[in-house]
Amino acid sequence: MEIKTRLDKLEARLGFLYRHLGISTRETPGWQASPALLDLLRNGDKIAAIKAFREETGASLKDAKEFIESLVV
Repeated sequence: MEIKTRLDKLEARLGFLYRHLGISTRETPGWQASPALLDLLRNGDKIAAIKAFREETGASLKDAKEFIESLVV
């Protein structure tokens, strides 16, 4: 796996953890939904979006479901 891809995944996971724990900091960028994830949500495929989010971030099923539902509402 190339270094940039690994770094992007780590940053996404860290951003998710900060948001989940309610920690805000200017040095830590928030997680950005990937274009593929946004397409899945636009097409109404929440299950595939949850799966994609888990693959991108390594989040648990519960956390991924909560995050995706927060984007939909």
